[in-house]
Amino acid sequence: MEKELSLEFLRVVERAAIASARTMGLGDRHGSDQAAVQAMRSEMDTVGMDGTIVIGEGERDEAPMLYIGEKVGAALHDKNRKYPAVDIAVDPLEGTNLCATGEPNAIVVLAASNRGGLLHAPDLYMEKIIVGPACKGAVELDAPVKDNLKAIAKRLSRDVEDLVVIVLDRPRHEKLIADIRKAGARIRLISDGDLSAGITAAVSNTGIHAVMGTGGAPEGVLTAAALRCLNGQILGRLVVSRPEHIGRLAEMGVKDPRRIYDTQDLAPGDKIIFACTGVTGGNLLRGVRFFGDGTRTQSLVMTYDNRQVRFIDSVHLEKGSDVKVQFY
Repeated sequence: MEKELSLEFLRVVERAAIASARTMGLGDRHGSDQAAVQAMRSEMDTVGMDGTIVIGEGERDEAPMLYIGEKVGAALHDKNRKYPAVDIAVDPLEGTNLCATGEPNAIVVLAASNRGGLLHAPDLYMEKIIVGPACKGAVELDAPVKDNLKAIAKRLSRDVEDLVVIVLDRPRHEKLIADIRKAGARIRLISDGDLSAGITAAVSNTGIHAVMGTGGAPEGVLTAAALRCLNGQILGRLVVSRPEHIGRLAEMGVKDPRRIYDTQDLAPGDKIIFACTGVTGGNLLRGVRFFGDGTRTQSLVMTYDNRQVRFIDSVHLEKGSDVKVQFY
């Protein structure tokens, strides 16, 4: 599955990134998201798979396309061939506000696995802590912040004061931010995009050593898929704050709402593909760049089974046979 589909999924995220990048800075977050969704959905039907959306834009009555349970892929139109069965999780544009305002770190994201390989996470919040390979197994979700930071610093052979932790800039994180600062670590506050932040924490030499706080559960599953490929770790627990949440979890087969999920619980598949393309430039990827003869994108494509991590710089030539490609 990975060998056959990884570059096809690259094409999907590239097209969605280019479409949304054309809306960058226009101040229309809904329009940016719609552009990504439509491009992604259209391109998916050319992929040789029997795909099912397990994390997407919402339930069918909430989203016209890329809704949970939607069938996608070439199998929809070609009944004469047998295609691999694939579960798909998408965030067509992580950072719709970032794209709309032209800020960094908006990305298009897709994760895929063999059937049953991605947790069908409800659209709830999730407490999270994310670290890279060197700190795998060193942190605990319920440990005091200072203890987790000491454990991370020890694994990285540095002082707590040298650590940089990404936290979403939200009122709910006021105590977390105070605890991190009290422990002596530094913080990079972000307005959106904890998924790209989680990937950044698992890649060496980015200057980011952990992500802490509460974000979306679907984004937690997508992050877990990336971290399976990068050998990092995410620990997460669903935030159950209303009585109706219990019913929703029961319908999805979640028996213990207080369960702490490890990386492999969120993305248990033995064949995983993760693909993302930068829309606006950021810590991990450059954004889409338009030039006279076409478009340039930078993407990250990873596979779990064959342990490949590819940073791919693509030039999409659009103006005929006499175009010029510039090296830069």
